Amino acid sequence: MDNKHLQMNANKVVAYLQKPSKEFTKADIIDFIQNNEIKMINFMYPGGDGKLKTLNFVITDLSYLEAILTCGERVDGSSLFSFIQAGSSDLYVLPRFSTAFVDPFAEIPTLCMLCSYFDKDGNPLESSPENTLAKACKAFTEVTGMEFQAMGELEYYVITDAEEAYPARDQRGYHESGPYAKMNDFRQMCMYYISQAGGQIKYGHSEVGNFCLDGLNYEQNEIEFLPVRAEDAADQLMVAKWIIRNLAYQMGLDVTFAPKITTGKAGSGLHIHMRLVKDGKNQMLDGGVLSEAARKAIAGMMDLAPSITAFGNKNPTSYFRLVPHQEAPTNVCWGDRNRSVLVRVPLGWAADVDMCRTANPLEPASNYDTSMKQTVEMRSPDGSADLYQLLAGLCVACRHGFEMADALEVAERTYVNVNIHDKANEERLAQLDCLPDNCVASAKCLERQREVYQQHGVFSEGMIDGIIAELSKFNDETLRDDLKGNAEGMKELVETYFHCG
Repeated sequence: MDNKHLQMNANKVVAYLQKPSKEFTKADIIDFIQNNEIKMINFMYPGGDGKLKTLNFVITDLSYLEAILTCGERVDGSSLFSFIQAGSSDLYVLPRFSTAFVDPFAEIPTLCMLCSYFDKDGNPLESSPENTLAKACKAFTEVTGMEFQAMGELEYYVITDAEEAYPARDQRGYHESGPYAKMNDFRQMCMYYISQAGGQIKYGHSEVGNFCLDGLNYEQNEIEFLPVRAEDAADQLMVAKWIIRNLAYQMGLDVTFAPKITTGKAGSGLHIHMRLVKDGKNQMLDGGVLSEAARKAIAGMMDLAPSITAFGNKNPTSYFRLVPHQEAPTNVCWGDRNRSVLVRVPLGWAADVDMCRTANPLEPASNYDTSMKQTVEMRSPDGSADLYQLLAGLCVACRHGFEMADALEVAERTYVNVNIHDKANEERLAQLDCLPDNCVASAKCLERQREVYQQHGVFSEGMIDGIIAELSKFNDETLRDDLKGNAEGMKELVETYFHCG
């Protein structure tokens, strides 16, 4: 990272130390604390419910500061994860210095750091969220020689009292400006705080969904990130959700990442973009077209798509979003620039045209390497996802594509270049596999395909067992039919999972 990037970095720790966060040391953290009037430290770590947990320390002594940064602290694992028994529940949490950021909400100057879990023997906890993802990324690199990178599109609704002035058009909020979009200022403040916490943001905008219900206005927004190492992508999304909720609470607003709020209106997805990188070069294109490596990765996702829902679609409302004609996928297929498919290859600047110079004739030739911008997008996950499990599962799926003997054939067989839900394509639609339509079905898919996730020691047997048990408990095999036309029942269901993920 050059000085230009360091000077413009929004993270106060990076700006002060003038070094990339990946190079932070314990001495750097102590230096920042001592010279920036930091009085408290927060250890933060994901629990089994997908939410960040926090442990506070007040700093009044240098030796104690050294101790907690070096040794971490004990926590009760049985209160954090269902797979840990109370009889042997002690875990350690150790801060990762590279994740340090100043808490934007704390009245007392506070430094936050994300933590990793360790077991009683001092080894990384096998089934912990961040370690599972780290193992997935390590196995991917060992098999392919490439780095797995990812980023998320974080969609959410902001709920306020309905206003009569400048009403937004129902389900027409995409990229709307104020005053028709009312929550732009809130989103921009969220983006600013997320960048201060180290989040690499691509852009933000209002989304399609907006509607009124029971005297309240629901406005959908999205914050999209830049591709980074998958481990960093999960951390950034986790912190971003924490920031959005905290800022909303501070401002007297309510937000939800719930997959579905009411029938007939857009749900909130968590689309994940991926790319494969080797020696600093994106491997998704070859001569301006999708590469063989990219098609193998897609084939792996096609093969494991039914069980990926077990990580990315975690409660019954998820499957009310995965219905036809709502820009959410229901069939296992992929295509170019096609929002009816499960995996989309978005427009990727592959044409050899200098559009900047065309739009700005005074500019010299840019010679910008636009190939780095090409990704592929998985469209089934939503805001209920366990972020670390989801990215680990997608990483396993992409690696699996390189281990499949028939990967390129699978990619060719599942490719579509039309809106698959058009009546003219009924015959083609009938040839495609479907995603599960409830939690119980998702659990069964994971049971069938679990061996792939457990290969290379990525997902532990206990973690897979726990996910299957968790999904099966919903007993929702007939729920979509049971609630058809039942507005009150749907409202009750939504309220149950309103603050999921």
